[in-house]
Amino acid sequence: MQTGQRRRRDNPPPRTANTETEVLRGFLDYLRTSIAAKVDGAPEPMARSSPVASGTTLLGLLNHLTNVERWIFLGDDVTDWPATFTVEPSDTGADVVARYREVVERANEVLDGCTDLAASLPRSPSGRSAPTVRWALTHMIEETGRHAGHADILRELIDGTTGR
Repeated sequence: MQTGQRRRRDNPPPRTANTETEVLRGFLDYLRTSIAAKVDGAPEPMARSSPVASGTTLLGLLNHLTNVERWIFLGDDVTDWPATFTVEPSDTGADVVARYREVVERANEVLDGCTDLAASLPRSPSGRSAPTVRWALTHMIEETGRHAGHADILRELIDGTTGR
């Protein structure tokens, strides 16, 4: 381990029950918890600055995922996806993490009412047909996992913190 590098406890993938719904929701919640923990406590202002050429930031990643959760599960309309990767200057890291966790809680309340993975979600973005619950869960696992990987690298570049 390099000097200054901190290792977080490396949590293994979740052990879930055997139904498809429990497996999908278990892995999604695992990834949600992982990325929120990766952003939580990241030093300001480095959490809003980018150590990579693309301009990607830790806070921007979590803000984007907040908007994706709201779009998929709560039916909110998002018209400018690139803008979801930025945060307001007045937002702290704690604000962004709290907003994400609150949206995840609301999304889980919607999912609690969905008993059939083949059924459409009860809410959809305006003017579009709602995806199936199965598709939405699978997409959110892919989306959250992809950005959790980005967050792993950004956090290590920022302050040396590694692990899930």
